Amino acid sequence: MFLPQLPPGGTPSREPVPFAFVAEADRFRSNVTPPPRESLSKTQIAARSLVGLTVVAGLVGSLLFGMPALQPYKATEKAQQSEASEGR
Repeated sequence: MFLPQLPPGGTPSREPVPFAFVAEADRFRSNVTPPPRESLSKTQIAARSLVGLTVVAGLVGSLLFGMPALQPYKATEKAQQSEASEGR
């Protein structure tokens, strides 16, 4: 009786993938260099910094206004009564 011999990995060998170029895509280098980045103008730098400051100010403001809402509720010492019940 003949039993097939398995390769050392334990699984039968598979056929090579016809899309071998996918494995080679990691090694591919283009010979075209991208154009250099344009330097930002002073107005662009000012606009970006203003947008950043606005976002940071909004976050800080929301924290400052939201902190009282996160504090535990303390009931006032004086019991609240309606004005109608005072004259009785």
